[in-house]
Amino acid sequence: MQLVDQIKSDFQELFGNQPELIVKSPGRINIIGEHTDYNNGFVLPAAIDKGVYIGVSRRDDNHIELFSVDYKERYHTDIDSLTFGPELWTNYILGATRILRKTHSNIDGFNLIVAGDVPLGAGLSSSAALTCATSFALDKLFQLQLSRLDIAKTGQQTEHEAVGLRCGIMDQFASVFGKENNLLKLDCRSLEYEYIPIVLENYEILLLNTNVKHSLASSAYNQRREACEAAVALVQQKYPSVSSLRDISIAKLEEMVQPISAEYFQKSKFVVEENQRLLNATDALKSNDISKLGKLLYDAHWALSKEYEVSCPELDFLVSTASTLPEVAGARMMGGGFGGCTINMVEKGKSKTVIEKISSLYFDRFQLNLTPIQVSISDGTQVIL
Repeated sequence: MQLVDQIKSDFQELFGNQPELIVKSPGRINIIGEHTDYNNGFVLPAAIDKGVYIGVSRRDDNHIELFSVDYKERYHTDIDSLTFGPELWTNYILGATRILRKTHSNIDGFNLIVAGDVPLGAGLSSSAALTCATSFALDKLFQLQLSRLDIAKTGQQTEHEAVGLRCGIMDQFASVFGKENNLLKLDCRSLEYEYIPIVLENYEILLLNTNVKHSLASSAYNQRREACEAAVALVQQKYPSVSSLRDISIAKLEEMVQPISAEYFQKSKFVVEENQRLLNATDALKSNDISKLGKLLYDAHWALSKEYEVSCPELDFLVSTASTLPEVAGARMMGGGFGGCTINMVEKGKSKTVIEKISSLYFDRFQLNLTPIQVSISDGTQVIL
């Protein structure tokens, strides 16, 4: 509970009292199902044991005082203006606050300290954890009576409005609804979900952080979404009942999209096939067929790389190298792309061997250090204190 103690200590030093409550919202991994959430498809994420912690207390005025333990930065504004700061972390907090205050005028001034142990830029959704932790903390502090779905949707809306990233709801949903030792099979159209116990037995999950984040990530993410929406619009010209790629077969894409745009066809075809890979992966998990799951992970990675074009040389190198190691059943890039982590299914007890084999090769190729991250699957957003 080192971060909790740090928040309590900083709170006392900065504000002269203790926080009224401390909450945690976790980061997430995603086993398979990438770029499907904003296309009303399926995803298979899980909350992890690393997250964002927020300590908060009410003030007797309309001021908002923010402090980041990680950045050692402080920011001040007030509840009536909610002026965004120069740093992104402040905008996630204030963006969520602004959205909630539209419907909950009883939100007044507050002091807030944030700390986290989710590696930044690793594709583990630290931003979703921050927005969901903020909404959850304000819900408890001001008794807003929000549902968990309200909190997840507020987090997604914050990304759209405060940051300009048109993300789906997977990251926020996983952070809020996570359950220890369970994956979430989420239908992003209906928001129906199923907990799937993950029993890896002879395997463990190893994340390998490339320690790169290429600058085109956000703009390219929005471009991919626009390509998928354009493909749907083309299909709707003849099949008006379809509303998303979820409703469209490869045959319809070949008929209506491929003759018009090879780019739209390639991107939308990936999404349709990725949804099917996820359903197959769910079957593999339920039957504990790790070999089948591993093959699906490799297939998903190379489709993300070659078809959806959201990988990068560093990610491709890690997956290609992992595929040569008998200790690794499967691997793929994870997250929005252009950097971050690969997720690897490794024989239990062999992660150290895999790390040693890949790290030196990675450094020789890119002159970059590789950061291994081992995670366990945990509960979602919760009150800690």
